[in-house]
Amino acid sequence: MKRYQAVRGGTGDLTKPDVNTRVQDNLYLAVNSKWQKDAVIPADRTEIGVNTAIDMRIEKRMMSDLDKMVSDNKVPAIKNLDKAVTLYKIAKDFAKRNKDGAAPIQADLKKLDALKDFAALNQDANELDEVYGLPFGFEVEADMKNTKVHVLEFAGPGTFLPDTTSYKQEDASKLLAILQKQTVKLLTMAGMSEEKAEKYVAAGLKFDQKLAKVVKSTEEWSDYPATYNPYSLSDFLAKIKSFAMRDFLKELLPALPDKVIVMEPRFLDHFEKLINPDNFDEIKGWMVIKFINGLSSSLSQEFREAGFPFSQALSGQGELIPQERHAYYVANGVFDEVLGIYYGKKYFGEEAKADVTDMIKKMINVYEDRIQNNDWLSENTKKKAIVKLRALVLKIGYPEKEEKIYDLLQVDPAKSLYENEKALSKITTKYAIDKLTKPVDRSVWLMPGNMNNACYDPQRNDITFPAGILQAPFYDLHQSRGQNYGGIGATIAHEISHAFDNNGAKFDEFGNMKNWWTDADFKEFNKRTQAAIDIYDGLSYGPSKLNGKQVVAENIADLGGLTCAIQANKVDKGSMKELFENYARSWAQKQRPEAIKTEIAVDVHAPQPTRVNIPSQCQDEFYETFDVKPSDGMWLDPEKRVRIW
Repeated sequence: MKRYQAVRGGTGDLTKPDVNTRVQDNLYLAVNSKWQKDAVIPADRTEIGVNTAIDMRIEKRMMSDLDKMVSDNKVPAIKNLDKAVTLYKIAKDFAKRNKDGAAPIQADLKKLDALKDFAALNQDANELDEVYGLPFGFEVEADMKNTKVHVLEFAGPGTFLPDTTSYKQEDASKLLAILQKQTVKLLTMAGMSEEKAEKYVAAGLKFDQKLAKVVKSTEEWSDYPATYNPYSLSDFLAKIKSFAMRDFLKELLPALPDKVIVMEPRFLDHFEKLINPDNFDEIKGWMVIKFINGLSSSLSQEFREAGFPFSQALSGQGELIPQERHAYYVANGVFDEVLGIYYGKKYFGEEAKADVTDMIKKMINVYEDRIQNNDWLSENTKKKAIVKLRALVLKIGYPEKEEKIYDLLQVDPAKSLYENEKALSKITTKYAIDKLTKPVDRSVWLMPGNMNNACYDPQRNDITFPAGILQAPFYDLHQSRGQNYGGIGATIAHEISHAFDNNGAKFDEFGNMKNWWTDADFKEFNKRTQAAIDIYDGLSYGPSKLNGKQVVAENIADLGGLTCAIQANKVDKGSMKELFENYARSWAQKQRPEAIKTEIAVDVHAPQPTRVNIPSQCQDEFYETFDVKPSDGMWLDPEKRVRIW
């Protein structure tokens, strides 16, 4: 008789350790409970786990190295690294920052306060957007239909709460009240009267509520191809009456484009109702809230502390990030590629790079074999999929050269952190917008070498594995093959799988959005995608439940990634037990409840612990390795196991 009935994700609560758990009942808890029971989340963090430990290791190395560069007044011969060191030094100088107080922002705050009406907003729109941010945005990206050229994209702004769905939660009013109180305090600290501050905040929160009913939710954003909605420039401008959009674009862009890609058509349809003279006070209030909260971390320690409560309420973080780490984040936020090249050259060896490259090539071969022997694809679709697979560009460790933007950036040690960040942001924005009339540079990396992450870019058809992630327990030259396949092997195959997830499957080998499927094959693919949605949807984790549709692309990649890692491990005769155990270990994580709630609202990834059991439950090899029986908690009937790649 069964003790359990086909438990999705295994039995038990992943947030509650149980050292007596068997692998057969819950793989994640069996491997991680002992660690989880004793793990303590640092007061200045929202979580602890394998990924956090790697992040902390990278940060410790980088901060120690930067401090030595500052104290020795000697910077390694890496292009533009001196600028990053100077910015780090400025950010870390809290004696000056505390002495300056609100002085660095006084002129900009007074200018915003003096904005008198919608006509003035229209007249100074570009300058206002540059400093304070208007409630809409433009970006320049590769055209999804022709990735050789750039295109202008248009979207609405983010909301003050993490997601549009957050406004329907029970604690929405409590969170907004914290933001209201925090903003009034910041404004009064900056010299504004409390009465005026309260009026601005009340008006701005009203506008935010209007935005929340119109802009996209995270679930909607997770459908990447659905953001491609081309409008002719004339049709786009015809939707906008009150705001002088043509004048704004003429000043913003190197040349007016023929078309605009509207990423949020619903927002454009409501643009006139939102951005008009009647709503001026609310728009201005919204800009004030956004401005003062956005820059609080660039001022004194007192301002940093005053700007912390809202973030703390969303994350559960016990303490503010220490000053030194904050300074590193500031420098890395601007010069990440430069610091990543430094990190890669110092901490990532050629032997490791060659070994990881070999693993990736083996994984691509495994993937090709799986596609070739796939039992639900037609031969025509198989051929097209293999062409795309073989066209994948590999980016491993760190780039050989940095983007040209870093030559343009300048840091002035005589100016405040706020003044420097403002000037740097202006250059960065112009550089990004000016790409509109230039060809796409496919050599650009989406991630720096010091990042603990990996990614697939559907518009470049490339996969990036920074040096930061290429360390234990994901990868180590001295780990067994089984452990490495359970760690970085599954991650490699995960990123390859993104080329064939519900979004990636709509792009060809050149990164162009193009249908290369037969109708019958795509119908079957969608059926299997729905199964991937259903198996995760509603799964409980801490105080929240997963939205299967929101996280489906990442879950398809997890399912395919583990399947391919298992096959590659078989070829290399690695231990399957070590593979599954290290796979579970690599996702170990302990989070604050508030952080779980925010993450589930805004992330297209499922929380890390939930990414262990379901992919494992869908592998026949898991049942064979651990002798899992129908009476065990990890059992799923064969017909309920999701298989795509």
